[in-house]
Amino acid sequence: EVQLVESGGGLVQAGGSLRLSCAASGFTFDDYHIGWFRQAPGKEREGVSCISSDDGSTYYADSVKGRFTISSDNAKNTVYLQMNSLKPEDTAVYYCRAERPITPNLEVTMKYFRDFGSWGQGTQVTVSS
Repeated sequence: EVQLVESGGGLVQAGGSLRLSCAASGFTFDDYHIGWFRQAPGKEREGVSCISSDDGSTYYADSVKGRFTISSDNAKNTVYLQMNSLKPEDTAVYYCRAERPITPNLEVTMKYFRDFGSWGQGTQVTVSS
């Protein structure tokens, strides 16, 4: 059974940086799509980024393009989300998901994550003004 653990959140000032980790167990990272989502209080869950561990292709939401970078370390079964130039509106609980792809289109996979499956504990990111 696939298990994912998010970590790396914390409290930072606007303009600062954090690196989130999504550590996987129960499967290998050779051919998976791994996505990051976030949810702030009173708001819907929002797709942030996704990566293919096979070919390295990536997807980013418009709100984080140019500031966030997703990467995959397949040997460690871990996906990272490097977050730079953080803004108060980035404050949220961040979650990761992983599935074998049925299509190379990462946006399709993100829609699947949104509509199906379960979510873990996530990691809290708080950006102060």
